[in-house]
Amino acid sequence: MTRSPLASIADEDGRVIVLAMDQRATLARMLTAADRPAQPADLAQFKVDVIGALSPLSSGVLTDVDYGVGPVRKAHALAPGVGLLIAAEPATKQTFHGEYVNAVDPAQNAAWVKENTGDALKFLIYWNPDRVPAEGEPDLARITLDVVAGIVADCITERIPSVIEPLVSFAPDAEVSAAEQEAAVVRSAIRLAPLGMSLLKLEWPGSADGCAELTKNLGSVPWALLSAGVRYEAFLDRVETAMAQGAVGVIAGRAIWGEAVDYVGEERRSWLADVAVPRMRGLADLVRKGQGVR
Repeated sequence: MTRSPLASIADEDGRVIVLAMDQRATLARMLTAADRPAQPADLAQFKVDVIGALSPLSSGVLTDVDYGVGPVRKAHALAPGVGLLIAAEPATKQTFHGEYVNAVDPAQNAAWVKENTGDALKFLIYWNPDRVPAEGEPDLARITLDVVAGIVADCITERIPSVIEPLVSFAPDAEVSAAEQEAAVVRSAIRLAPLGMSLLKLEWPGSADGCAELTKNLGSVPWALLSAGVRYEAFLDRVETAMAQGAVGVIAGRAIWGEAVDYVGEERRSWLADVAVPRMRGLADLVRKGQGVR
């Protein structure tokens, strides 16, 4: 039997149940807003606590080299047999008149992921798939496609999965409705899929019809739903719909562990055990009940 490209981050049935713990600036802001310490050591300990509690219920864990990989490995917080995805996008984003210009850090390539004990590379992009450049402007959509194509090729060479996370982002002065945003999520994924990444980590496309359209039009590229910080119960509803329409799983973070920022030390670990672990178990059960993996 041919080994699945996602085998290192999926369960034995090919389901993707990945814990997202790669937040850096976002996590610091969350801790600060909760009036909790947010120094580098605090971020690292938070990641150790969350990953230690939730990785046994996961097929993979997504984290970062800045505060995650080293402390987590040192603390033996990653459960045996659980795959490690490493975020490879630059921490500082380039912009053009307020719009993102996607670029790679040449040092943070697929070989770098492997050197840092990673099993897969995750890359976040912000883009508007429909953007048409005015005369004299850079073609930001084409730049993005070229960046992603290079990442996919690099991962193929190094024989590790490429996980691309496209977040639809419009110009700062654009007025976009929720329906328009959700429709753009579908168009974004469809435009990226021919590049042949191992997995697309996608925003909620708005409905069961949107999920079905993704599955129908992405060809051989599977997709997993991200949580985007929505409340846990709302995320479960979305996951049930996405799985019924052909998603292969989830890559989820704040919906599961978000309130842990209100606690420190043993109180945080107790909250994770009492609240986040049952959430993760419920999410994993829901994913495994979903439609068969393509």
